[in-house]
Amino acid sequence: MRNSDDNYTLPETFLDLDEAPPATYDDRGNSLEYSLSQEPNRSQVHNTVPLAHNASLRQQPGQLPSSPRSGQHLNPRNHSLFRSRTPSRPSIRATEDDTNQISAQAQNPVFRNPPQGYHGHLTEIAAPPPVNDPSQREDQTSIEKPTEPKSQTSEMAIQAYTISYLIFFSIWGTLARLGLQALTTYPGAPATQGVLWANVGGSLIMGFLAEDRQMFQEPWGSASPSRTTLPPIEQSKRYAAFKKTIPLYIGLSTGFCGCLTSFSSWQRDSFLALANAATITGNSVSNAPIPRNGGYSFLALLATLILTPTLCLGALQVGAHVALGLQSVTPKVNATITRKIVDPAMIPLAFLSWLGAIFLAIWPPDRPFGSSAHATWLNETWRGDAIFACVFAPLGCLTRFYISILLNGRMPSFPLGTFVVNIFGSILEGMFYDLQHVRLAAGIGGGLVSCQVLQGLMDGYCGSTTTISTWVAELKGLRRRHAYIYGGASMFTGLAFMIVIMGSAFWTDGYQATACGK
Repeated sequence: MRNSDDNYTLPETFLDLDEAPPATYDDRGNSLEYSLSQEPNRSQVHNTVPLAHNASLRQQPGQLPSSPRSGQHLNPRNHSLFRSRTPSRPSIRATEDDTNQISAQAQNPVFRNPPQGYHGHLTEIAAPPPVNDPSQREDQTSIEKPTEPKSQTSEMAIQAYTISYLIFFSIWGTLARLGLQALTTYPGAPATQGVLWANVGGSLIMGFLAEDRQMFQEPWGSASPSRTTLPPIEQSKRYAAFKKTIPLYIGLSTGFCGCLTSFSSWQRDSFLALANAATITGNSVSNAPIPRNGGYSFLALLATLILTPTLCLGALQVGAHVALGLQSVTPKVNATITRKIVDPAMIPLAFLSWLGAIFLAIWPPDRPFGSSAHATWLNETWRGDAIFACVFAPLGCLTRFYISILLNGRMPSFPLGTFVVNIFGSILEGMFYDLQHVRLAAGIGGGLVSCQVLQGLMDGYCGSTTTISTWVAELKGLRRRHAYIYGGASMFTGLAFMIVIMGSAFWTDGYQATACGK
C-alpha cells in the first residue's frame, strides 16, 4: 500500500502505453543520440498510477487512500485506463492546498489546449525525424510551440511563400523522378521498376532534411529556438519543431521529396507484376512480357511489395545518419537573405515556371518548325515525356499538402490525410492507365495527344499527389503496432483498388500498345 505522503505522478513513459493516445504535436521525434539515451523504465509504467496534472492527493486523517475522482481534473480520454489500473477505494477530498496546486498547474502549457490555428498533428510536413524510436519516445507536449504570425499580412505572406515553394519544387521533383526512371530503366536491369530508385532517392533526402540541425540554425523570427540558453536536448526538440514552419523547408520536404517519390506508380507496378503485364525494356524482338504461370506472378508481386518499403525505410535511416555525420560541414542557410530576397522572389519565379510549362505544352520545341523540329506532329514526344507532367505536378502537390493538413490530425495513430491522397492518387492512376491502353472511339487511348495528356496526368498529377517519402517517415514515427496497421492498410487497399480497376480492363479486353509509345 502507498504511503500517505506519496504522490500520483505522470510517468515519463506514459505515451508508450498502447491504451493512451500518442502525442499529437509534430515535434515528437528527436535526434539519434537523444532517442538512444531515453530507454524507458517499463516497471515504472506498470507501478505508477498516471494522473492528469500531477495533482498531489494527501490522505485525510482516519481515511484510507483512494483513487482520484473524475472531477479532479482527470484526462477524460484515458479515464478507462485509470479505472483498469487503480483498485476501487473510498473517495477523499483534496485539501485547499491541493486545489490551489491543481489550479496553478492548469496554467502550465502542458495542460492547456494548443493555440488556435496551430496544427498540432502529424501532417505532410510534420513527420518526426526518422531516427526516433517509438518505443523510447517520451511525452513532449510540454515543448513550446512556434508562435503564430502576429499580423494577418505576415500570415498571408507566409502562405504565399509556401505555395510558391511547393509549386517550384514540385516541378523539379517530378522532372528528377522522370529522369531517374529513364536512367534506371535499361536492358538487364536487376530492378525492373524504374520508379523504385526515385522512391529510394526521395526517402534518403527526406531523412537528411528531417534529421539536419545545421541548415536553418540562424534566427528565423520569434519561432527560432535559442541556441545558447537551452539545454542541448531541448534545443534539438525545438529546432525540429520550428524548422517545419519555414517555407523553404516545406518546399524541399513536401514539394521536392514528395514529388520525387510516387506511391501510385508503385501500386501500378505491383499490379503489372501480378498480371504479368509489365513491358520488358530492351527486348530486341518485342517489349511484350514473357508468359509465366500464376505462381511466378505471385512471387513477382511479393518482390515488388517488399522491395519498395524496405529500401525506402533503409534510405530514410541512411539519410538521417548522413545528416548527423555531415553536421560539422553542413552549410547554414542565411535567414536574412532568404526572408528578404529569396522568399519574395520565389512568388514570381514559381508561377513563371508553371506558366512556362503550360506554354511549352502548347508549343512544344519538337513540333514541326520548332527549335527541335520533327517532320510531323506524329513524331513529337516532349509533351508525353515530361511537359504535361510538369503542368499537372503543382496541382497534385497542393492537393496532397492541404488534404494532409486537413485530415492527418483526425487520427494521430493513423495519418488519414496521407492515406487518403495515396489511395485517391492510386485510383486515378489505374483509371488513366486503362484509358491509355484500351481502344476508344478515336483509337487506342484516344489518339496521340490524348495519350500524352493521360501520361502527364499519371506522371504529374498522380505522381505528385501520392508520396512514399512522407509515408515511410510516418511509418518510422508511429508505434510498431500502429505502423504495421497503417503500412499494411495503405499497401493492400491500394493494391485492391488496382486489381478492381486495372484488372477489369486487362482480364476482359486486354491492354493494347499505346499511341504515344508508353
